[in-house]
Amino acid sequence: MAATIPYEYKYLRAKKRFPHVWCPGCGIGIVMGSIIRAVDSIGWQKDDIVMVSGIGCTSRMPVYVDFNTLHTTHGRGLAFGTGVKMANPELNVMAVMGDGDSLAIGGNHIIHAARRNIDITAIIVNNNNYGMTGGQFSPTTPAGARTSTTPYGMIEPCFDVCKLMDGAGASFVARGTVYHVTELDNMLQKAFRKRGFSVVEVLAPCPTNFGRANRQGGPVEMMKLLKENTINLSQLKSMKPDQAEDKVVRGIFVDRDSISYGERYEALCEKAKRAAEAGK
Repeated sequence: MAATIPYEYKYLRAKKRFPHVWCPGCGIGIVMGSIIRAVDSIGWQKDDIVMVSGIGCTSRMPVYVDFNTLHTTHGRGLAFGTGVKMANPELNVMAVMGDGDSLAIGGNHIIHAARRNIDITAIIVNNNNYGMTGGQFSPTTPAGARTSTTPYGMIEPCFDVCKLMDGAGASFVARGTVYHVTELDNMLQKAFRKRGFSVVEVLAPCPTNFGRANRQGGPVEMMKLLKENTINLSQLKSMKPDQAEDKVVRGIFVDRDSISYGERYEALCEKAKRAAEAGK
């Protein structure tokens, strides 16, 4: 009798690309597992999925999944993803990015992807630094945190990713962590199903760089910090303002119905076609 193949193997290039390059304790592999579970629960076919990335630790993810994949240039994952979606609107496009890749060099792209409401899911793995290139500060590095380029503490305020994406016009905006995996699975399912631009920020540890620089301990200790320092929206409602002051809030912050860029584009093409026919 043939051995049962774990369902995850359907979605991985298991015989070609492993072992992976991520450090012990890195949260990116957990995010990849959550993506796979969400895809499997929805029932998407692999050939109908495109995963796009730029450059960075998170951007190595397309190497390992057995979808249609594009590993592109730094900060340009959403630009390539937009081209794919416009060329073939039937494809389910997701862009996986780190905080530096998506919000620094790629910041202009993500703002305008949200403004256009292009039908792509953006997954931002936020580990508060540039992990791949030596632990430099990123747009999400908390004030006061130490990195290789802020050895005396970060003096700039950081982006609130979810507020930024809400203001830019995304249809779906959520924040989860790699500790709260079931919650993350559900967020990704909803994001994938949502029409329009969806953003899921995932807080993840980087023990090698950020954790070491800020004396947060190893992988286990950093996972405990995600448990202890975050609250969900239901918890927030029952807490006094001073109790929630130092907590990061998890949950779905935006879930609105808006016409996607692709739908507006199709309507424009139809309008142009009618105008051309009328002019004959």
